[in-house]
Amino acid sequence: METTTVVLIVAAVLAAAVLAGAVAVLVRLVRTRRELRHAGLPTGPRWVFWGAVLYLVLPADLLPDPVYLDDMGVLLLALRTMRGSSGARAPGAALGKHGRQPADDYAP
Repeated sequence: METTTVVLIVAAVLAAAVLAGAVAVLVRLVRTRRELRHAGLPTGPRWVFWGAVLYLVLPADLLPDPVYLDDMGVLLLALRTMRGSSGARAPGAALGKHGRQPADDYAP
């Protein structure tokens, strides 16, 4: 095989791997969106979460990328906001579809 053919094959395999990774991340983001909507969180904390995700993805940072302190701070702020807004129910209570507790959790 020629060197050009090998380089093209390696580039195609790498491109396929990157595409598969991007699809996997997109699927996880769609599932996360659905879970947040069904969790009964108010709109504000959901926007904070998606803002934190965008901040991680976008190239504009407060600090250069080798220092991830700003990214971690934004994520922690988003998680704290989401946790604080879900304090209306018990911490260990599992929610069913549409944010309601399943019927089997109730005592007779």
